[in-house]
Amino acid sequence: MAYQKPFTKMTGVTFNNIEKAASGPALLTAQEQTGNVSWDLLDILQAPASRLYSQGLVHEINYDKDLPPAPDGTPATEDFVKGSLGGDGKTGGFVPEIAYDTLLSYNKTAFKDKAPQSIKDVFDLENFPGTRALQKIPAGNLEWALYADGVPRDKIYEVLATPAGVDRAFKKLDTIKQDCIWWTQGAQPPQMLASGQAVIASAYNGRIFNAIVADHQPLDFVWDGALYEWDGWVIPAGLPKDRLALAMKFLAFSTSTKQLAAQAKYIAYAPARKSSIPLIGTYYKNPKLEMMPFMPTTPEHLAVAIHKNASFWSNYGPQLKQRFSAWLSS
Repeated sequence: MAYQKPFTKMTGVTFNNIEKAASGPALLTAQEQTGNVSWDLLDILQAPASRLYSQGLVHEINYDKDLPPAPDGTPATEDFVKGSLGGDGKTGGFVPEIAYDTLLSYNKTAFKDKAPQSIKDVFDLENFPGTRALQKIPAGNLEWALYADGVPRDKIYEVLATPAGVDRAFKKLDTIKQDCIWWTQGAQPPQMLASGQAVIASAYNGRIFNAIVADHQPLDFVWDGALYEWDGWVIPAGLPKDRLALAMKFLAFSTSTKQLAAQAKYIAYAPARKSSIPLIGTYYKNPKLEMMPFMPTTPEHLAVAIHKNASFWSNYGPQLKQRFSAWLSS
């Protein structure tokens, strides 16, 4: 609503949205290989965007030339949050829109006396019994396992890059494996928590926000160890000039200060531009509800968060995915 509708109103251009989620990078690769690219933009995470860019499959963007500055004239490369842009930070294939958290949440009715407040609590079945619902991927689960096992947040990827670190992470996951169920779609964790299938679940912070404020579910956040990452746009390489020009126009519009701030009134995902932060207002359904306290990038939340390392998962993701699949079936 913050991007496409106002762009259509301004230009008359309409959109054909195709929901492909995690399969998008593989499908784009196939399109590029056959020379039949039907997409003009792809919404994607930073790690797979990095892989596509290194393979020459997405269009290179000169950030200060192709993207608008902040309202006060600050160049885009200085206005976007450090580490959010792709490539070398000057040119690249990825332009972020939002930061979001994959974090742990819990049903408050299951913990009337003492609620989990940390990742260590999530791994503590004695004091916080009950089923955990975790995403069926290695990312997040391995970081949390090491964090719960005593690895400092800023050392997690250093440890996880070693065979001993990987073994350590899976050994820690073994301690809760029998009490875990696994989800694959973002809508599942709030449903699992609300229905009682699980008492603790990993989830996207925006999904939990909606469950609390829109659906009035008795859920709450565990901000400790929240894994934040960037989601944004790539443009397929080799588009015809007319399609490329239109895609670039929408890219600049949708990642401008105003539009990124407008997005934040619909869901609790933080805009990628620093100049957007002061413009964040209230929830569009409730003008009394300030959105800022729910943003992943507030100083308080960042102080206990883990920054998902896109380069690490770009390099180590395939092998860790294989190890994780073997662990699940063992």
